[in-house]
Amino acid sequence: MGRRLTLIAGLAAALVVGAVVAVVALAGDGGDAPSAKPAATIAPDPPADGFDGARAFAELRRQVELGPRPAGSAALRGLAVRLRRGLPHGRFEPVPGHPGLRNIVGRLPGTKPAVAIAAHYDTKRLPGFVGANDGAGGTAAVLELARVLRHADRPRGAPALRFVLFDGEEATDDTSAFERTGIRGSKAYARAHADELRALILLDFVAAKDMRMVRDASSDPGLWRRLRSAATAAGVERFFPGGATIGGAITDDHTPFLRRGVRSIDLIAWPYDCWHQPCDDMTAVAEESLDASGEAVLELVRRLDRT
Repeated sequence: MGRRLTLIAGLAAALVVGAVVAVVALAGDGGDAPSAKPAATIAPDPPADGFDGARAFAELRRQVELGPRPAGSAALRGLAVRLRRGLPHGRFEPVPGHPGLRNIVGRLPGTKPAVAIAAHYDTKRLPGFVGANDGAGGTAAVLELARVLRHADRPRGAPALRFVLFDGEEATDDTSAFERTGIRGSKAYARAHADELRALILLDFVAAKDMRMVRDASSDPGLWRRLRSAATAAGVERFFPGGATIGGAITDDHTPFLRRGVRSIDLIAWPYDCWHQPCDDMTAVAEESLDASGEAVLELVRRLDRT
């Protein structure tokens, strides 16, 4: 993603022993008691209505294992088929003027205008670049949010939801302004659908280790305040510190929507040391960061459902 600052276990053991002693005592006749076998410990499944960070991180890993996935590549087109199946009513939407590029879109019913939850799924065309944070993280979060929300009991009057995975976010010519050859999918989607949206939530750099997410100067301040409040309610406020912004407006997939009057925020933990570097791999990302991003956005959507 062309980075685009325009400004630049003792008590439990005792209980187990006590339970075994009780079993032996109840055996009664002084004969040999059968050997006691501890019950297997089974981790509980995450709640059906909760963001599953482990599931999302596994999806991130699957994408990274495909290797580089630049726009128009066979690897990305193959991935797109699987991603489409992960979105409710998923379908492809061509990017006019860019043969071979296609956004992946899904939807859930509700009142109009809709709220869009989006990310880009392509990686920068660089040798060996696998984009764990820059591409895979946001895509994995959107898929997991779609899974949770498609099964959620949403209130009457909740807004319709759009899930969008943008193709062609990465610029093809780094010698010119990023917006000239980048954000191709989001520009096309905004031209076609901005008037159908009340808000857009973009997830971009959402999985880096030691993530601290602050507002970029272009993200809607009111919607960002609601995101931080949602993060606090979800118990992940330490990942969303207040009182700071990135030192300039970032041009990203939310920019075309802002220009058309759609309230938009960009979850992008910037600066990122591995931006467009080979180190943007599994060593640079953390499940807890991805989970925190997803939990905060899920709570934000639930709050938007009620207003």
